[in-house]
Amino acid sequence: MDRLLEFTMNHPELVGTFVVLLVLFFVLESRRGGKTVSSQQLTNLMNKDEGLVLDVRESKEFREGHITGARNIPYSKLKDNLGEIGQFKDKPVVLVCKMGQHAGAAGKILHGAGFKNVLRLSGGITTWKSDGLPLVKGK
Repeated sequence: MDRLLEFTMNHPELVGTFVVLLVLFFVLESRRGGKTVSSQQLTNLMNKDEGLVLDVRESKEFREGHITGARNIPYSKLKDNLGEIGQFKDKPVVLVCKMGQHAGAAGKILHGAGFKNVLRLSGGITTWKSDGLPLVKGK
């Protein structure tokens, strides 16, 4: 720990650059693919709006358990199947994946295709399950 403090004092330019890059990384990651919503916020959104819950997991995972009313377009096929969800361009679209990683990349694709209100489920279906919320099995 003493060496870390010594290094910081002797190399403020390096440490400062590292801190700035680290902050920028987290800012860009948080903006990537839309805002995040919690499980509770998603539940409220589903009850109020006519939005879409889009599950970007593979079909097998989707059949094992998904959010009620969710549509499944695997991330690998999303670009080719945007026509299926074109009517939701002006409505909220909440992206769901296993843990939240693919949802950010899928959000970028949707933003590029003109979707205006793209959101991501924070923590993905894993968080949904851990919050004790229901899943539907099958297609």
